[in-house]
Amino acid sequence: MTVSTTPRAAPPSRPRTVPLPPPFAPRTLLSRALAVPLVLGLALFLPLVVVSQPGDGPRDAAFWLQVVLTVYCGVRLSAMVLTTRRKLLQATFWMFCYMAMGVAPLAQAVLGRVPTPVVGPREDLVQAVALVLLGCFAFDVGALLARYRTPWHRRGRGAGEPARGGSPDDRPVLIHRRRLHLLVLAAFACGGLLIVKLGGPAVFFSSRQEIIAGIEEAGVSGDGGQAGQAFLRGFGTVPPLIALLVHTRWLITSRRARRTWSVVAVFGALVVLNAVVNNPISNPRYWFLTVLFALLFTAFPTSAAMYRASLSLGVVVALLVFPFADRFRYDENNTPQIETTSFLEPLALKDYDQVGMFANTITYVESGQGHTYGYQAAGSLLFAVPRSMWAQKPSDTGVTVGEWMGAVNTNLSSPVWAELWIDFGPVGMTAGMAALGYAAARVDRRVARRAVRGSPPGSLLLITAPLVAGYSFILVRGPLLQATGKVAIAALCLALIATYRRDRGARLG
Repeated sequence: MTVSTTPRAAPPSRPRTVPLPPPFAPRTLLSRALAVPLVLGLALFLPLVVVSQPGDGPRDAAFWLQVVLTVYCGVRLSAMVLTTRRKLLQATFWMFCYMAMGVAPLAQAVLGRVPTPVVGPREDLVQAVALVLLGCFAFDVGALLARYRTPWHRRGRGAGEPARGGSPDDRPVLIHRRRLHLLVLAAFACGGLLIVKLGGPAVFFSSRQEIIAGIEEAGVSGDGGQAGQAFLRGFGTVPPLIALLVHTRWLITSRRARRTWSVVAVFGALVVLNAVVNNPISNPRYWFLTVLFALLFTAFPTSAAMYRASLSLGVVVALLVFPFADRFRYDENNTPQIETTSFLEPLALKDYDQVGMFANTITYVESGQGHTYGYQAAGSLLFAVPRSMWAQKPSDTGVTVGEWMGAVNTNLSSPVWAELWIDFGPVGMTAGMAALGYAAARVDRRVARRAVRGSPPGSLLLITAPLVAGYSFILVRGPLLQATGKVAIAALCLALIATYRRDRGARLG
């Protein structure tokens, strides 16, 4: 038998077709339709409207630097709204900068009126605005550096790295289902204790003045009682919020959870509890903004429409609604009446004192007090240490500067620029802002990779990132000492439910 050695002809190869993306996808059309009016509105139209208003403010270097800062923040906020990939932490940073460091101070510069007096020379205000602009630019540089992966990241993290290229995303931190039950119990216990201590649910729907009176009657006020107040309200509000965020994410991503009556019942009870302890009447406005953003970004992790609407409407609410929200702080007899002849006046009369307080911090340092070289930051990090054990424990930066100014009300803000400046000077402030930009961009990239349909229902990152994004309004506004208490409580709650285990008995599903 002869064997033919003639090679068979290879089948004709079919040309490989590469599907091209549609040239006019709906998201692309939406971005293009919004791009021009959004950029022109935030970066040009609104600043021009503010500048064109009559006022007694001088048109000097501080004024024109403030115009440049407002336009820059408007451009960056527009870029965050129009991006094809959601950037939660960066977007909330630029939203705060546009509101509190841009439009509001620009209105104050036009009117020549500020909510908190600037006690130093005009040169300190010029320096403050210039440093804010430098810090914003450093934040952008840090975010840009986060795009580049080091050779160590490209090669993988070692022999023990999981498959699929050794990415840390291959082993996401998950939520432990059994320990979640402990968090729910703690949430109801702490929330219930807060309600009982303050005199019942009705107090939470009266005014913030009633809340303060309830805290005083609970015996956690007075000299040295500020930490007690922070812990009481922190444990009464933070665990219920985190438990609600976890159950919201669980119900949205798991059909099995939606068919389990116990999960639905717990979710409903958490909604009622949060409606009491985290409502906008009895809580600071920035905390309610934290609750709102955390819920929206947890419930709609991939919705571009909700992401853009939240940022756009957030600016409108902060500039037009927040200045008039003091009616919920006090009772009817003590509510300050707002009489305005211009829509700019509420921005000059209320809480947007960040640029002015930064200028006062510069004056405080240069008056002979000097930089603290980490002393203020140590007080914030070691907030839980009582003053009985640390007699020289620093106060809030806003309180310290306010007492030096001789202010009657020392509940003043201290933005992150001022916190970094008082500790480390201009070099440390610039490096710190760049580090913040780098960290925010890295987290945003991780969240963008996890926020897909195939991500596990119990991914802890998709709960943590919206919470941090919402709370960043408080962290950036400062003072840090007041903000770190809730950060520590949230970290304890998240550490309680965090796990790497993948078995079905431990993770959500």
